[in-house]
Amino acid sequence: MNKMTLGVNIDHVAVLREAREVNDPDILEALFVASQNGANQITIHLREDRRHIQDSDVKNILLHSKLPVNLECSINQEILDIVSKLRPHRATLVPEKREEVTTEGGLDLFKYADEIANAVKQLHNASIPVSLFVDPTIEAMDQTKELGAEMVELHTGLYSNLFAMLHSNLPYSHHAVKELQLPREELEKRLQEALNELQTAALHAKKIGLEVAAGHGLNYHNVDAIMQIDAITELNIGQSIIARSVFTGLAKAVQEMKRLTTR
Repeated sequence: MNKMTLGVNIDHVAVLREAREVNDPDILEALFVASQNGANQITIHLREDRRHIQDSDVKNILLHSKLPVNLECSINQEILDIVSKLRPHRATLVPEKREEVTTEGGLDLFKYADEIANAVKQLHNASIPVSLFVDPTIEAMDQTKELGAEMVELHTGLYSNLFAMLHSNLPYSHHAVKELQLPREELEKRLQEALNELQTAALHAKKIGLEVAAGHGLNYHNVDAIMQIDAITELNIGQSIIARSVFTGLAKAVQEMKRLTTR
């Protein structure tokens, strides 16, 4: 039985902490619980606006985590300098807009090619492996390789939104995705297309020598189809695990996701 690496993103623990500006819940306690219950990697995002993870969190997590730490960050020079100094096990470059709720869409590898290439070079000079968070297209896979990254993380947001609009109560909530308020037949068609795009991109990435991860919007209900894509070797999942932990506790939430990501 093969196991897919599970990266548990603990940003949302810090979101809850920052909501009341107290050190509760403790991000390090989340690190330890995730580590003890099946996580293979800890993922965190040091955003420019520091809305959740703080510089001190990154330092403490790197100091205390027995698991590899995947640090997501933008190509902002101040952030890159911090990451280069802290030297996580991997840096994943992601797009970032201050007004967004969460990261929406993959990096524009063509518009910002020079900036990304320079960021990859700087991180490599600090002996940090690099992954790029991108939309699942053949062109993005080739450009990721051209820009010098060792790994690619496929943005699964469209797949996840389509799945939720088909198979959950999302259409009946105030969070319904307006552009996806479509007939079921059309949603089913688009869901299959999105899944095909992920599989095609993953296979091509593997073929050209990239390690392949996936993440964004994955949860206990939609992860099974992603598990069938053999070229993907790592998943990074956060919000759904932390959300379930409110009702089950974090240990059980991580254990259940680990069970689902064992194939």
